[in-house]
Amino acid sequence: MLEGIVRESIGKQGTKALRRDGYLIANIYGKGLENINAAFKENEYIRTVRNKDTLAFPVKVGDKEMDVVVQSYESHPVTGKLLHVDLMVAQPGVVTHYMVPVEPVGEAIGLKNKGLVNINKRRLRVKAKIEDLPKAIVIDVTDMDVGDAKLIRDLEGTANVQFTDADRVAVLSIIKAK
Repeated sequence: MLEGIVRESIGKQGTKALRRDGYLIANIYGKGLENINAAFKENEYIRTVRNKDTLAFPVKVGDKEMDVVVQSYESHPVTGKLLHVDLMVAQPGVVTHYMVPVEPVGEAIGLKNKGLVNINKRRLRVKAKIEDLPKAIVIDVTDMDVGDAKLIRDLEGTANVQFTDADRVAVLSIIKAK
């Protein structure tokens, strides 16, 4: 479980001091819940997010324990270091928006014809309850040749999970290598 601290000072000076000490600034929010300004050790946060089994992962801030989902993050434009992360509390039974990663499986026919798999949308926005949420949206690319694309309308939807992007948006395609 990832453990963090509650930030008393939310100003620029306090934020800079925490970042100097190796902390990652975070906001935790949820529907009907009060926002929590928190900070996590950056290395522990990265290790937890990389090794999680599901979209939601447990955190402990102060005396509160909750499951959270990463909604957005901000990184430094030059160094790529994480600066800030927004975490949403995964409340059971509440339908809300989540960003689910796309995972292509199989070896496309187009790869043998000098093509490359191009993932246009790494994460898709869906509307669902946390219990119904898949870990990843798996797309089979074995029948795809150069020039083929998978749109949102081509994906098999799971029960109680609704895609909120337009159905004409390309998720992944096979492009010709240069």
